[in-house]
Amino acid sequence: MLHLNNISITFNEGTLDEKKALQNINLELNSGDFITVIGSNGAGKSTLMNTISGTLSPDVGDVVIDGKPVTHLPEYKRSTLIGRVFQDPMAGTAPTMTIQENLAMAYSRNKKRSLRFGVTKKRKDMFREYLATLNLGLEDRLTAKVGLLSGGERQALSLLMATFTEPKILLLDEHTAALDPSRAELITRLTGEIVSNFNLTTLMVTHNMQQALDLGNRLIMMDKGQIIFDVQGEDKQNLTIEKLLNEFQRIRGEQMASDRAVLG
Repeated sequence: MLHLNNISITFNEGTLDEKKALQNINLELNSGDFITVIGSNGAGKSTLMNTISGTLSPDVGDVVIDGKPVTHLPEYKRSTLIGRVFQDPMAGTAPTMTIQENLAMAYSRNKKRSLRFGVTKKRKDMFREYLATLNLGLEDRLTAKVGLLSGGERQALSLLMATFTEPKILLLDEHTAALDPSRAELITRLTGEIVSNFNLTTLMVTHNMQQALDLGNRLIMMDKGQIIFDVQGEDKQNLTIEKLLNEFQRIRGEQMASDRAVLG
């Protein structure tokens, strides 16, 4: 479903601030794969997500989604193939629009463009049905402004908006990091349920190692723009945070930086 072939990106090339953000990244996701991505700050996780979404273009290499080369396809055109949820609950929704208007906008993302954007009775019924799966009561608040929702409610709505059109690829960019623990736990649970229900091919960046271990069928660890560890199946199920830290030290010959990756 997703193929990254020899992707490399260098920032500020030829200057004192030169940084190799991604180095010869090769990664394949099969349909239905759920990969969690961990690594210290500056490891290249966000750059990887931005390259897949089209926010950044690689210096070298190719991006292929569902057999379609998209390396030179702009971000707005890739949006029909990709759903994305960001760290900031404010980023994925329009606060001055109602819940049903936000959902209608998301629903039209992969439909043929027309002047008939709106909220029909049929769509309202469909939106209520999807919202009810969140168990947050949002199905009874279709006309409420999204800006009035709590951070957790907005992130749950963002997650639904990114997934109910069943994109080819779902990108989750530290989407629970800005929430308090109880809301983060809620969104984590909803993520597992929604990805499973729609069988979505998913790539999730997280600083929370336990979350990375609990979710998905595969885990990759990044450092200095490279994928240094890739584990799946039963081997992933048997991992612990301590084993992950030991693996990093074995590969790199040093301890992982003591940042949020460990504290999670």
